[in-house]
Amino acid sequence: MPTENNLFDHTAIDDVIHGRLRLGIMAYLSTVNPASFGEVRDRVKASDGNLSAHISKLEKAGYIEVEKRFIGKRPQTRLHLTQIGRKAWINWLTHKQGLIKAGD
Repeated sequence: MPTENNLFDHTAIDDVIHGRLRLGIMAYLSTVNPASFGEVRDRVKASDGNLSAHISKLEKAGYIEVEKRFIGKRPQTRLHLTQIGRKAWINWLTHKQGLIKAGD
């Protein structure tokens, strides 16, 4: 969380979230949690493989949880934003706002 002393500390930005595709995943999940893999893939316009790699990074950080299940005989992967992920997302947004305000 930015303080008055570190409003312009760009090094405090969460690199796990800051990647373009991971940012899109986090932003989408923050509004529609949970979402299917295909829904997120289509929304962020990523290939299956690229999306999987970024999901793994977010999952390793504890920001999202991957749920694999079957609907009938069809597999489905659902992505859930965790409490840790929601807090990290809010902190990321707060820090970005602080960077903007630092220029005022």
